[in-house]
Amino acid sequence: MNNFPYLSKEEAKEIVVDNTVKFAEEFENIRPIPKDTFPPFIENSDKDLRDCCYNKATSIYGDPLPDIVKKRLDKELDSIIGNGYAVLYIIARKLILQSNADGYVVGSRGSVGSSFAATMSDITEVNPLIPHYVCPNCKHSEFIDDPKYDSGFDLPRKNCPICSHEMNRDGQKIPFEVFLGFHGDKEPDIDLNFAGDYQLTAHKNTEKIFGENFVFRAGTIGTLADKTAAACILDYLEKKNKSISYLHAMFLSKRIKGSKRTTGQHAGGVMVVPKNKSILDFTPIQKPADDMQTDIITTHFDYHSISGKILKLDLLGHDVPNIIKNLEDLTNTKIEEIPFDDEKVLSLFSSTEALGVDKDDLKYGVGTIAIPEFGTNFVRGMLKDTKPKTFSDLVRISGLSHGTNVWNSNAEKLVNEMNVPMSEVISTRDDIMNQLIDAGMDKSTAFKIMEFVRKGKPLIQKKVVDNETIIVNYEDEIKKYPLPEWYLDSCHKISYLFPKAHAAAYVMMSYRLAWYKVYYPAAFYATYFTQKINDFDYDALVYKIENLDNLIKEISQSPQIKKKDGDLLSLAEVVKEMQLRNITMSSIDLDKSLATKFTVINGEVIPPFTVIAGLGKDPANNIIREREIGEFNSIEDFQKRTQVNNTVITYLKSINFFKDMHDTNQISLF
Repeated sequence: MNNFPYLSKEEAKEIVVDNTVKFAEEFENIRPIPKDTFPPFIENSDKDLRDCCYNKATSIYGDPLPDIVKKRLDKELDSIIGNGYAVLYIIARKLILQSNADGYVVGSRGSVGSSFAATMSDITEVNPLIPHYVCPNCKHSEFIDDPKYDSGFDLPRKNCPICSHEMNRDGQKIPFEVFLGFHGDKEPDIDLNFAGDYQLTAHKNTEKIFGENFVFRAGTIGTLADKTAAACILDYLEKKNKSISYLHAMFLSKRIKGSKRTTGQHAGGVMVVPKNKSILDFTPIQKPADDMQTDIITTHFDYHSISGKILKLDLLGHDVPNIIKNLEDLTNTKIEEIPFDDEKVLSLFSSTEALGVDKDDLKYGVGTIAIPEFGTNFVRGMLKDTKPKTFSDLVRISGLSHGTNVWNSNAEKLVNEMNVPMSEVISTRDDIMNQLIDAGMDKSTAFKIMEFVRKGKPLIQKKVVDNETIIVNYEDEIKKYPLPEWYLDSCHKISYLFPKAHAAAYVMMSYRLAWYKVYYPAAFYATYFTQKINDFDYDALVYKIENLDNLIKEISQSPQIKKKDGDLLSLAEVVKEMQLRNITMSSIDLDKSLATKFTVINGEVIPPFTVIAGLGKDPANNIIREREIGEFNSIEDFQKRTQVNNTVITYLKSINFFKDMHDTNQISLF
């Protein structure tokens, strides 16, 4: 009121107090984002989920179901349906089945494989039950609750005692609590890996299910980081003809760090709005990064702001489903036909013998170069140290390699210096719960400790209950049970633990690719190069292949390897391994090469036209089309019909691509 000295006291009170109160009373009580959860609706989703799960379960395990199967399935379905999550399972199932029908497998990620209901509804192929045998003929089953076996794939082969048919083996021993929470009320987070080539189609299929006006890409907000904020400050002051030191700019940058810089979109996140609501009930919408030419519409609010209010599907693009599609096409072999106990395939993860290559010829002496998840220097070093022999060993290594502070200075020391068996170290979050339960701890406490350790939280927690601070000491709780001395120290070091279901799903895919590498090597290498075609240097890797060892040595000895050189080095190592296996790569061939994919003809790998720098997809496809129409009469005729530019023509001449073809159609008589 002191700001209005020129008004009377009554007038000032009317403006400052009475009118503002009057306005406040006129406004309705609103929230920018609704408080409750609004999942989409699919008619009969509860019944459909229960039916499809029971149909698949009985087709595998027989009717009536074994008690262990029925109890697990009923417990999960009651939780999923009771908490309103059946629709999420049905959506994922519909999208996966459609992708499969279109010829592309779908990989699962995260802890969804912890859910047996997800397995029975075809959302994941990871079976979380304890290791078991089941007869495909008479449905007889045997469940093996033995600490010796962490994966059913490691069980010895066995014939059915009822009908003598060879029994299938399955089960990865994963508790459902990791995915659904201890009380089964945790919102399921189903993340799916679609083929990169198919990801956009998966998004379109989601729109078909729910309607175009109810499906939007998850929006993100890019913020200013320290160095960018400092650069903005220096740039601003330069325009004002002022200057400060970089250190001063870094100090000032703290004031604008985290400010909005641009908008974007989640790599695969899709937000789904129920039919009785509008997207505007939750967030404005926009085109990302102010790009008015794009067809993509995202949430204006960062998707984290509306997480838990409307459904978010993670339909991500991934290389492996593309690789599998190419391998299936090249070999006419489906991944479902691949067994998980092939000794040659398992040996790749500890030696090079199955490749027919001397271990000293390949770095780390293992055969997993170009195998996703197992081909990096870091993981190959782990394989060299651990010498895995079983499928469950591979799952552990996958968990160790994806965790934070789980292998380095932790499990690495236990395995290499203290001779602790791989099967006993902590490699995934599920190990914590399983190991504590096996030691005698109740499930509830084991679950809580797992949740703290997997996120790197301290095991001594302070809680305030009725205004009183209570200390919960999980360290003392762990000490009550017969666990190794190193166990608690290992828990303290961990910052993040990978879910076992995610590791198992990745290993299943990687193992299958390793199978192709052993039995269809040319197709394997051709597929790998196709996936890495943007990094493929034709000159270095094909035309000047005699210099391959020098190239590898030169890049390896560089004090600081740039990303481009690192990618080339990886490809060069794969080409070298291929050579050591006596598989050749031909020069690019006018009659045999495809447009954008490496192919195999008579056991020889043939590069596509697009490996040539400057020769894009359109002219490459033109070459294929014109080649099918008729023979090229001359280089001039080739260029005219394919629209390949002069620079590329000059290069093609230099590598003898045209062989004896004349420059023009004109024939000299003299």
